[in-house]
Amino acid sequence: MEPDTAPPDTVSTLDPRRWIAFAVVLAAGFMDLLDVTIVNVAVPSIQNDLKAEYSQIEWIIAAYVLSFAAVLITGGRLGDIYGRKRLFLLGMTGFTLASAACGIASDPAVLIGSRFVQGAMAGLMVPQILAIIRVTFPKHERAKAIAIYSGVGGSASAVGLSLGGLLVQWNLFDLGWRPIFLVNIPVGIAALIAASIVMRDSRSAHAPKLDIVGMVLAVSAVVLLAYPLTEGRQKDWPAWTFIMMGTAAAAFATFVVYERWRARTVGSPLIDLDLFRSRPFTIGLSSWLLFWIGMGGFFLIWTLFMQAGLGWSPMRAGLTSVFFAVGAGIGAGTSVSVLAPRFGRWVLMAGGLVTAAGFGIYGWMAAHYGSDFASWQMVLPLIVTGTGFGIVVAPTIDMLLGQIPDREAGAASGLLNTGQQLGMALGVALVGIIFFGQLDHDSARGVDAVTAQTRTELAATGLPGPAQEEILANFRACVRDRSAAVDPSAVPESCRSTGGDAAVAKTLSGAGAEANAVNFAHTFDYTLAWGIGLMVLVCLGFAALPKETRLEQHELDDLDNELVQV
Repeated sequence: MEPDTAPPDTVSTLDPRRWIAFAVVLAAGFMDLLDVTIVNVAVPSIQNDLKAEYSQIEWIIAAYVLSFAAVLITGGRLGDIYGRKRLFLLGMTGFTLASAACGIASDPAVLIGSRFVQGAMAGLMVPQILAIIRVTFPKHERAKAIAIYSGVGGSASAVGLSLGGLLVQWNLFDLGWRPIFLVNIPVGIAALIAASIVMRDSRSAHAPKLDIVGMVLAVSAVVLLAYPLTEGRQKDWPAWTFIMMGTAAAAFATFVVYERWRARTVGSPLIDLDLFRSRPFTIGLSSWLLFWIGMGGFFLIWTLFMQAGLGWSPMRAGLTSVFFAVGAGIGAGTSVSVLAPRFGRWVLMAGGLVTAAGFGIYGWMAAHYGSDFASWQMVLPLIVTGTGFGIVVAPTIDMLLGQIPDREAGAASGLLNTGQQLGMALGVALVGIIFFGQLDHDSARGVDAVTAQTRTELAATGLPGPAQEEILANFRACVRDRSAAVDPSAVPESCRSTGGDAAVAKTLSGAGAEANAVNFAHTFDYTLAWGIGLMVLVCLGFAALPKETRLEQHELDDLDNELVQV
């Protein structure tokens, strides 16, 4: 019997194994989201082992997010049509196989291609998780499930840095960076077996048709936007990047027009644009996008500050990031279960303000401590920032999903995840422009901070005054060129000569590290000020929600009419 034609009396009651199934999809979803950041700390190892150019390294990172974002909405709709369990298993299988291909890649091209497939498979799987939560749990359990999902999934970016750093440092079986992908294989196999046994299938009872044209337009719009954002800074923003972004806007407009036409005629549009007639859904989704623009930028400059600025090892940077994950878990756990039912939209506004406060504390401490910034000193700003993050993410997901009927659960969760991924991509691109522009502009700050000490140490080597001034002039040029470099792994020509003296080389090496740390610390502080501004906009967006908007609006529709379990 076909699931979408089954009579109402074949619908099962609440699944007694729903929490076990939830644990399975949660673990799998966490693994997928982990792979967004886990590669970042392994970049030097990958570059050295595969002899990759820096542009190829950027694509190894970007390929996953690009294909992930491009497939998300489509993946959600496919789950509505063909069954969420079926799409989850398909995505999990493809993700596991793609992870194996990444782990055994012998050259950059194979690794980039495998990352594209890995991200696309994640795009098929991840939307099913929120949809499964939406249609499986009753109202009183759904908020708890979303809080757990938000806390664990929201922490994945930070945990990805930690796990990646540890795996690279441990160099398991002398495999270098490869275990960051190979570790997905046993987890994926276990998840496939468990999901096959304990997960029920579900789909939209209204049997929507596949919207091929809508899928092509949606994917085209995402790719046309994401590609120039990924390549733009390295290419110095040539005209074609802006042409592609303009074409992306045109493709998106065409998508909207086509979806409205299809809804009036054929039916079953990829996205039911009537969803946006709900003011809470529209405002919430817009604020959600802004929030992830801010967080995407934060994750970028935070990683750069710890590794490229302070010179920390991948393991030290990764372990320090655990405190963000702790804060995210605290925020997500308390916001939905304790704060949201009592204070409503004020919780979302408070979460944005707490995140902004964390940014402010972190930036001030970075500028104050500079190169002396210790891991333990980062505990406070990371916990505050992570707590604000968790307070926003969990109730916002809860509120947005609460505005939609069960039959649109897959498409809406795909839209929600797409907003997150596009927000992160926009954040990386926009904040990258601000960060690297300021780093270049402010490169003299670090040189000025170390000049007096460097001159004293050069004098101690017995160099005459004119020779000292020449070395200091070359040193200033070296710091400036490093700050302006597109490829941070490249050594500018101005940094290659030290006069052949070991003592001078040692002095300049130490001075360069100190100047670099000073520059990165102040640029980190400067860029976080923009992040604070974004969080204020997020707060204003949440303030615009209707006063009667409740963050827990899940009303269990009659499952006999909305959902068929198979």
